[in-house]
Amino acid sequence: MTARGRGRQEEQDAIIAALAPVADGIAATLGSFCEVVVHDFRRPERSVVAIAGSVTGRGVGGSMSEIGMGLLARGDEADNELNYITRTRDGKMVKSSTMVLRDSAGTVFGALCVNLDITAVAQAHALTGELAGVTDPAAVPTTTFGNDIDSVVDAIVDAHQLRQHKPWAELDRDQRLELFRGLERRGVFAVRRAVEQVAARLGISRASAYNYLAQVRAGTTASGGESDTTTDGAPT
Repeated sequence: MTARGRGRQEEQDAIIAALAPVADGIAATLGSFCEVVVHDFRRPERSVVAIAGSVTGRGVGGSMSEIGMGLLARGDEADNELNYITRTRDGKMVKSSTMVLRDSAGTVFGALCVNLDITAVAQAHALTGELAGVTDPAAVPTTTFGNDIDSVVDAIVDAHQLRQHKPWAELDRDQRLELFRGLERRGVFAVRRAVEQVAARLGISRASAYNYLAQVRAGTTASGGESDTTTDGAPT
């Protein structure tokens, strides 16, 4: 590593270290329904480096959510995601803001995320809405929070498959490439071993998964050079 590279890494390390007490202070101020997380995008499989409070059930060494992976995919073009609402797998309604961390060169290397458990507030709002004859039809997306990055990757793959309304074997070539293109946009393949995991989730060979990803990254949907079956006879 060059001296400049070491200097940038030291700067990023210092910013992350300085945010740990900030996370503690925000969580203490807002109370038991608040969780503040410091993420290090340089280690996406275990990006949680500091956490105060407990809303999503993660600990230090836990993984980023789909939101974080999306920011990771956008690199230095990533911007803050403020005041968005999601639902956890266990039904909690969470209001969050995610602020990206940049070093002096403008490189995005992490994020500070504030999560508020607003489940009780949402239930009270729904109750008063029912009493008043008013309902909110807006759907709240479900987000996977976990200490295991594999569960996040699996959830993203499953969501993309559901949007296709067909199992993998029934997708045509363009639809298969679109699925891989969507996973690439979401930052899935920035995670170590993600290609192998996606292949297993879809029931295809690793060679086929790498082939589709290579075509997506090359920006082509041309059909030459790949068969519809793998060398072991499994459908791609």
